[in-house]
Amino acid sequence: MNFTLRQLSYFKSLCQHRNFGRAAEACHVSQPALSVQIRTLEEIMGAPLVERRSRDVIQTPLGRQVLAQAEVLLDAAQVLDKVARDRGAGRRTLSLGLIPTLAPYLLPGTLSKLRSQDLQLNVQIREARTESLLSELQMGALDAVILALPTSTPGLVELPLFEDRFLLAGSASRLRALSQDGRHLRPEDLKSEQLMLLEDGHCLTDQALEICGMMASSPSINMGAGSLATLSRLVAAGFGLTLMPELAVKSECEAANGLEVQRFPEPQPARQIGLVRRHTTAGDGWFEQLAETVKSIGQEIVMESRN
Repeated sequence: MNFTLRQLSYFKSLCQHRNFGRAAEACHVSQPALSVQIRTLEEIMGAPLVERRSRDVIQTPLGRQVLAQAEVLLDAAQVLDKVARDRGAGRRTLSLGLIPTLAPYLLPGTLSKLRSQDLQLNVQIREARTESLLSELQMGALDAVILALPTSTPGLVELPLFEDRFLLAGSASRLRALSQDGRHLRPEDLKSEQLMLLEDGHCLTDQALEICGMMASSPSINMGAGSLATLSRLVAAGFGLTLMPELAVKSECEAANGLEVQRFPEPQPARQIGLVRRHTTAGDGWFEQLAETVKSIGQEIVMESRN
């Protein structure tokens, strides 16, 4: 097809105004010029797009079809035009993905720092589970992803950022009942019926099960919570115990009344948080700069929980 965006734009205006003169005026062209373009578009489509009356035009069935698709194309063209203009003005867009057990704790500080570094930066956030984020990263829908390493996915560059240790979380009475000296309790000492974890599919659940030497099929493990916020409130109310990442400790302890945590003895169980991009992504320093920003925010949060 040899139609142009100008022809589609003129046709859309004609359908809106239902008059060649008014449509031409809205498009800032002469009426003959608009009529020629509409005729050319009709020739390309192989049939009339409007029924011409003395002071009015009505879309034909083909015209209705063409208008629907023209609106889609014109909207997409506007988006592309904005992308080009933003790029020319020095504005950049970053599509960043995070897993749900990181996003609420890392995002506020990270976005604030990124904005202070570059006012022209437009950051688009996607929060989802690891599998979905990696798929979107590989398809090009995301530029980078913050998650737990390793991903074991070929074609990706992984950059470790900071260590996020796990603490045992529960109500004060639950923690006291475990032993006379809870500091000697190791993850593998926990019983499956004591544990509450996020629903299956979260990488944090897989990590917790591995640390405790259990499997998802282990009897009596409650894996129904959809978020750390829900999980924190349940264990704070005495319904069980869970493994809480340092990154979430301060926020969840402040939000969940009665939630307490205690550390495991050395070596403390932990997960490695990292930044991931495609190997083929062009590098102009943005990835390293982003990594430094996220690293500084993450380390600040976890170190606060260790003091």
